[in-house]
Amino acid sequence: MKTTIPAGARAPHFWEALISLVSLVIGIGLSIVVYGLDPHIPMLMGVFVASLVAMRCGFSWQNIQNGMVRGITNSLPAIIILILVGILIGVWIIAGVVPTLIYYGLQVLSPTIFLPATVIICAMTSLATGTSWGTTGTVGVALMGVGAGLGLPLPLVAGAVLSGAYFGDKMSPLSDTTNMAPALAGTDLFTHIRHMSYTTGVSIVLTLIIETVLGFQYGGNEGNIERIQTILAVLDENFTINIVMVLPPLVVMFVSYKKVPAIPGITLGVLAAALIAIGLQGATYEDLLNVAFGGFGADTGNEDVDALLSRGGMDSMMYTISLVTVAMMFGGVMERTNQLKAIADKVLSLAKSTGSLIVSTVLTCIGANMILCDQYMSIVMGARTYAQAYRDRGLAPENLSRAVEDSATVTANLVPWNSGGAYQAATLGVATIAYAPFAFFCWLSPLVTILFGVMGWTINPLDKGEEETPVAAPAPAE
Repeated sequence: MKTTIPAGARAPHFWEALISLVSLVIGIGLSIVVYGLDPHIPMLMGVFVASLVAMRCGFSWQNIQNGMVRGITNSLPAIIILILVGILIGVWIIAGVVPTLIYYGLQVLSPTIFLPATVIICAMTSLATGTSWGTTGTVGVALMGVGAGLGLPLPLVAGAVLSGAYFGDKMSPLSDTTNMAPALAGTDLFTHIRHMSYTTGVSIVLTLIIETVLGFQYGGNEGNIERIQTILAVLDENFTINIVMVLPPLVVMFVSYKKVPAIPGITLGVLAAALIAIGLQGATYEDLLNVAFGGFGADTGNEDVDALLSRGGMDSMMYTISLVTVAMMFGGVMERTNQLKAIADKVLSLAKSTGSLIVSTVLTCIGANMILCDQYMSIVMGARTYAQAYRDRGLAPENLSRAVEDSATVTANLVPWNSGGAYQAATLGVATIAYAPFAFFCWLSPLVTILFGVMGWTINPLDKGEEETPVAAPAPAE
């Protein structure tokens, strides 16, 4: 990911770039782990340190500022989606969509099967739509409510939702990341998917085994039938519950399947729910505007139901949006001033074997998720940094695309300040550091990929016809 170094500046040394990275990690670590504070200001201090390092290397303030602006610009599509998902959640609640899905879910699912069933439901939804964000913002929100009603810990439920959602995201031919990784690595989509099936298959099977064991552990909650019946009665009393309410989620899934972009697709889901809210729930235009901005405030007299449904709205996403903005400023400075490249080059120099090359790829992508704070930038970073190294070693490009997607795509949601982690925490209502240990698929995937790389399992050699195949250039950010 080399950028042009302007006249009068020089490439940063590894130790200089490391100062920027360490300042960020220490600052955020102290803030979150030691003091329990928000990461925004420590991350802003990281931007300041990275800027000082860049100035030491001769970069002008205009160069540094351009990096910040470019980083923020790259995050604008995600910010727009965050705003729309906040609106969608609020409108879906007042329209009875979320209450209906919770109502039916509580009648069908039980604690014993809920966790593995959640993984499968979210995996199928994400496979059909190609989007983890869309899955968690629709089906995932409803399953969080069902899990809470069944008495399951919410971080556990969020982990199951994310495991299924990211399985589908990385295996669906409709997913942008699944198309992006092979394009950058120099292979085709279906070769990439087939090659991922080995590592992904192991990871999802292990995940389902773990979720099944945990389900039996929480099976004792079957006896909490009185609490569930109370929730069902309160939902039935306060909302019109019928099958029509599932239309907005079906609209979102259908337009996603038809490859309608996320922003107009989510907007259609909001409009469909707004019509239902007015027609069937008796909501007024004023009610819709209020919940779209400030979220839905449940006042049913039942604490469980009020906790489930008091959420959503554009305003609920402002914390997350500010975090993404500052995070992308840091990533923009690191990329524009070649500090990120200095770190990546050092890691690459340590890769002396096929196994160590794959380990280096995985660690670089995870590190890029921490520094660049965006999974798409992490995919670009991993693929572009290592493409030639894989060819020089006689390794087929699908080995690179698999290593990149098995790490970059699935670990973005495990980093609190990454756009993925910030989005999922805001959408599911559970802090990233709380659900991360239970998002089994998301951290098993890079570990399984490393194991396959070190052991030499399913590592394809480079065909002679591929030796001169150029690596595709990355598509411009939308």
